[in-house]
Amino acid sequence: MPLCFKGGILPSFLLLLVCFSSTGIASGLVDDEGDSPAQETRVLETVQVTATRSEQSIYAVSEAVTVIDSEAVNRHAPELLAEMLRGTPGTFFQQTTPGQGIPIIRGLKGSQVLHLVDGMRLNNAFFRNAPNQYLGLVDAYMTQNMEVVRGSAPSLYGADAMGGVVQVLSAEPGFSGSDWQGEGQIYGSFNGVDRSFVARVQAAAGRDGSVLSGGLTYQDHSDRSVGTGGKVTPSAYTVRAADVKWRQALGTSTEIMLSAQHLEQPSTPRVDELLSGFGQDHPSSEQYEFKPNRRNFLHARYRLESDSTWFSRFEAHLARQIITDDRLTQGYNDPEIVQEFNQSQLDGLTLQFNSPWSKALSGNEIVWGFEYYRDEVSSSRIRTDSNNGTSSRSRGRFPDQSTMDSTALYAANEWHWNALTVRAGLRYSWFEIFLPATAELAAVRLRPDDLTGDIHFNYEIQPGLHLVSNVGRGFRPPNIFDLGTLGPRPGNRFNVPNADLQPESVWSYDLGIKSAGNHWEAELFLFYSDYRDKISSRFTGDLTADGRFIVRSDNLNEVHLWGIESGFRYLFNDAVELYAVVNYTHGEESDADGLTVPADRIPPLNGRVGFAFSPGHGLRLEPYVDFAGEQKRLSPRDASDPRINPAGTPGWVTFNLLLSWQASQRLELGLRLENLADKNYREHGSGIDAAGRNLGVWFNFLF
Repeated sequence: MPLCFKGGILPSFLLLLVCFSSTGIASGLVDDEGDSPAQETRVLETVQVTATRSEQSIYAVSEAVTVIDSEAVNRHAPELLAEMLRGTPGTFFQQTTPGQGIPIIRGLKGSQVLHLVDGMRLNNAFFRNAPNQYLGLVDAYMTQNMEVVRGSAPSLYGADAMGGVVQVLSAEPGFSGSDWQGEGQIYGSFNGVDRSFVARVQAAAGRDGSVLSGGLTYQDHSDRSVGTGGKVTPSAYTVRAADVKWRQALGTSTEIMLSAQHLEQPSTPRVDELLSGFGQDHPSSEQYEFKPNRRNFLHARYRLESDSTWFSRFEAHLARQIITDDRLTQGYNDPEIVQEFNQSQLDGLTLQFNSPWSKALSGNEIVWGFEYYRDEVSSSRIRTDSNNGTSSRSRGRFPDQSTMDSTALYAANEWHWNALTVRAGLRYSWFEIFLPATAELAAVRLRPDDLTGDIHFNYEIQPGLHLVSNVGRGFRPPNIFDLGTLGPRPGNRFNVPNADLQPESVWSYDLGIKSAGNHWEAELFLFYSDYRDKISSRFTGDLTADGRFIVRSDNLNEVHLWGIESGFRYLFNDAVELYAVVNYTHGEESDADGLTVPADRIPPLNGRVGFAFSPGHGLRLEPYVDFAGEQKRLSPRDASDPRINPAGTPGWVTFNLLLSWQASQRLELGLRLENLADKNYREHGSGIDAAGRNLGVWFNFLF
């Protein structure tokens, strides 16, 4: 591994960032005519809603924010939406098996990060605080934007928003005029590395005040080829998805929206269970399939704009999400075949008001609201002896008919004093978690509550240059997965329940610079998180009859996470753009006895460097390099995880090229050349090697 990945890239990049920033501050914001900086500050088109629950430019808010749009999805044609966060500031992509993958944000993952779809929770009662498949049940190709808030967001979003918030916003086409109109899109993509194809058809019809839209997506993936010609078998799977949305104005200031989303993976193999990992002489399972995994989502929204003294906007959301997590498993050399049936039915109601203090105090606005969610889990197993064919029904992965209710009140206010903007908020959250009695566990009823909050500072040093800082205290109550899981886990483990868990909490701090000039944009954040009462698996020291390590969840340790995340973009002219991202995270975990070890699954130094060139005639050329340094700082759990090389994960570099051509007003064609050197590598913490050399093609046709 080149020396630069042992620490040289980060200092060099930061120095480059400072140099460019200094140049821009001194002269980049003033044109040749001597116009004032305020007139020349770059106006960003990107609008985000997640950080503040209102529409603002990402450079107008103090939080660290990443936005991915649908055009980027088309160019990269990901199998998973989470892949789009690879090579972005503050995030790292981890994949246990094809069809599944998660973002790690500032060293936190799973239920330590809140995931939303159109403002409603994706996180459910059996959402794991580890890599999981549930974001993979949201269709990347129906997405208009994916917005990521990096860092704790406790007042506006509450439980689970400790490492950050990931929100997926589905498309909402609109029409103007009184005549009915229509539009549509056909998108197709093919990748040679797994002989996969993606097909998406969507259409919309409407007029001013009334729109009906929807789409269908199908993905088919064969076994993955990895670097130097290897193949991962089995790793094939398919995806079927559909969505529909109706928006209707009820007047000049009122709108209702009804939508439905569906995605299913009929049968997806779990690669890390079916192939021998590091330190294993045989795989953990003979069979392991998610069969099926499915998400159904129904959503209604009412929106009212008002000149009332009470509020300027009111929104009410009512939604039901049903996630099916069924599995077919069989342990290695075990005659018993197990069919699992797990389902979460999550119902949610949210009410939100945006209220200006007064017309005299322009820009001073309080955002306040109420949330209620109820989640009911059904779970069972059928065990079949493959020797004699006898079957019996048994206790499921979770206690059947477990429930998790939550209620929250929140408010956040924003103040402006000349160049300084301050926003602060509080949230009170109350939970009731109930697990019925089982043979292994007495009935459990927990009622945790908490008062959480945050404060955000944004100081405009001069037009286009902002010094920002964020402080927040977030928390996460134990959910059904933490409290009551029974059964096999990855890494040759077997989980037993623990009904005595307490909530975990985090204090999150960051300090950053956001800057935008005529020809460049940059952000640089330093962050620190103090994560307490972490819920994690603990080895009990016992083994099951078939040799699996028995573990249970406990409030074990305190984790300290700190790091640097940076992003930079420079526009030489209308045709050439240079960009770079560098991230570094460091984690330490301490137990009650004072023993300190590296924290789990901490990403290595990583990032992306590239440029985009548009020579004209509708052409766009984008070569880029993805990279990660080696990661030898392993926790004891990492070192014993068959997915992770106990000697550490080697660093890697891939060379990639995107090419697109706007052939006509309606037709765009594209080419992807990825991992050109056919590098054989694994992203740290993943359960499968990354894809090898890939030739991909795509088209996007509008009608």
